[in-house]
Amino acid sequence: EPGAANLIGSGIKTDRNDDGSPAGSHPAFAAHPIQGWTPDFIPLVLEQGLGLQDEMVEIPDGAGVETSQALARNEGILTGISGGATMWAAIETAKKAPEGSVIVAMLPDTGERYLSTPLFASIDADMNEEELDIARSTPSWILEP
Repeated sequence: EPGAANLIGSGIKTDRNDDGSPAGSHPAFAAHPIQGWTPDFIPLVLEQGLGLQDEMVEIPDGAGVETSQALARNEGILTGISGGATMWAAIETAKKAPEGSVIVAMLPDTGERYLSTPLFASIDADMNEEELDIARSTPSWILEP
C-alpha cells in the first residue's frame, strides 16, 4: 500500500452503500504516484479478506519509481511504478525470509505506457555514445540514429 495513501493501515473501513459499493472517498486517501494501486476506497473483496494475508508491506514514497527504474537499468525488465513497488516489497520480504524461501512477485505490466511520464523522464530518447558503442559491437544489429 502506498505510504501516501495508507487506507488499510489507517484502520478505517470504507463507508458503504447497501449494495457494498463505496459511499464516498476514504478519509485516508491522498494522491500518490502508483497508478493502478489504491483507489480512493478499499474494495469490498479486499476488506472482507483482510486478515488472510501474512503481512502487509507499506511502500515508501519513491520506492516504486526507483525500483522500476533499477529493474529497467539493471535487469532489462520494463515495468510500471506498481511493478516497481511490487518488486520492492518482494525484496524487503526476501531480506527477512528464512534461507531457502521461495518468493513470487508478479509484474503483470509493461513500462511502455510510461515512457512519456516522469517514470522515465531522465532517459534520453536518443542513444548516447556508450549505448552506440554497445550497438556497434554486434554488427548485424547496429541501430544507428
